[in-house]
Amino acid sequence: MAKPANPKGTRDFGPREMARRNYIFQTIRKYFSLYGYNPIETPAMELTDTLLGKYGEEGDRLIFRILNSGDYLKGAEGLSGDAASTALTNHISEKALRYDLTVPFARFVVQHQHTLNLPFKRSQIQPVWRADRPQKGRYREFYQCDADVVGSQSLVYEVELITLFNQVLSDLGIPAFAIKLNNRKVLAGIAEVIGEPSKIVDITVAIDKLDKVGLDGVNKELAEKGVAALAIEKLQPLIHFEGDFSSKLAFLQSFLTGSEVGLKGVEELRQVLEWVGDVEPKLVDEKADRRLELDLTLARGLNYYTGAIFEVKALGVQIGSICGGGRYDDLTGIFGLPGVSGVGISFGADRIYDVLEELNLFPAELNQSVSVLVVHFGEEEARFGAKLVYQLRKSGISAELYPDQAKIKKQMAYAANRSVPFVAIIGESELKSGTAVLKNMTSGEQLPLSFTEIIEHLSR
Repeated sequence: MAKPANPKGTRDFGPREMARRNYIFQTIRKYFSLYGYNPIETPAMELTDTLLGKYGEEGDRLIFRILNSGDYLKGAEGLSGDAASTALTNHISEKALRYDLTVPFARFVVQHQHTLNLPFKRSQIQPVWRADRPQKGRYREFYQCDADVVGSQSLVYEVELITLFNQVLSDLGIPAFAIKLNNRKVLAGIAEVIGEPSKIVDITVAIDKLDKVGLDGVNKELAEKGVAALAIEKLQPLIHFEGDFSSKLAFLQSFLTGSEVGLKGVEELRQVLEWVGDVEPKLVDEKADRRLELDLTLARGLNYYTGAIFEVKALGVQIGSICGGGRYDDLTGIFGLPGVSGVGISFGADRIYDVLEELNLFPAELNQSVSVLVVHFGEEEARFGAKLVYQLRKSGISAELYPDQAKIKKQMAYAANRSVPFVAIIGESELKSGTAVLKNMTSGEQLPLSFTEIIEHLSR
């Protein structure tokens, strides 16, 4: 018999991990609610046609297909030629696991357009799947925590989402992070200025890999994609440029002279930076540990972005981006509803988990499973202890009764291993007096108390 194992890139989560994951999810949900984002859910699988063509060529290759049920090869025998593999795949697989939450949301908006009040603010926390090569911080099954607004082109929402990044990550205790900002209109203008407007997708996909493959790797990929050598040379000052907000905006203003779309992107960046400075001045302080950064090389390789793009990195931790997002002005158009602008962000819960674990930032109390363990000395004592457990639970205090009569040392070790802060001891004398001895497992203090007094003591 084969040894039990998980599929590569997937994981089991025990009680300790789940407590920590729920801490992240609950923190994010708190701010989603505070900012007025309404929760929705969509199915784990979508029709393949819904997903294909929305993430670029590389993204399409990472989509997990689902075989049709029944005799899925029936009628496929006649397929032949160069396109046989693709044709066969399409024939036997009409559904796929969702790659992200954004495209399914666009499908949701189109299907439910007559019941939504625009602008519609949505939040969604669900798993997604990608057939990627598993490595540290990159999994084949992982959760995304998304917040999106559709039905408005206002830059107010770009500002709002930047502050949402800041509040969530600050509340989670991440000490230093950078919220990177750029604009796809700027990138489109750059492609136009260097004489390669038709290569905007190839250029953005290549630039997006700068942190992974370095400048030489980016230039090599650009050349392989057919970008002219002169255009690559013109691109170099942009990739190398350093400076503060003002100098970067001035550089872009000069670099993009003659590109209407590029200059529009520069103006949008300027407005967002100014608004964020009004709302939260610390975010535009380039010396701060939690800051907004204008990154001229930020591209985000997804095809559907049209305006502002975001990416967040935890500083001092060797891991990829922990959040991302951007503006998509016509994503619903691919489903037959043109002209509905949207902007959204996604928190990568699994990478945030890795950051909090590496920096030892999870609260210690998350290891606590229950507040009180009632020990078991015999049948009568246990029956009396069960009453205490029930009264504690009715009062909102988590408690449990040790199930078996065992040595006190074993029961205390069980409580210690589960980080239970209090143990209630009921022996023969406590049974007669209708009390219990409440032991503080940290200080060792022991107090003989009635049930009511125990509840009052623990509720302080």
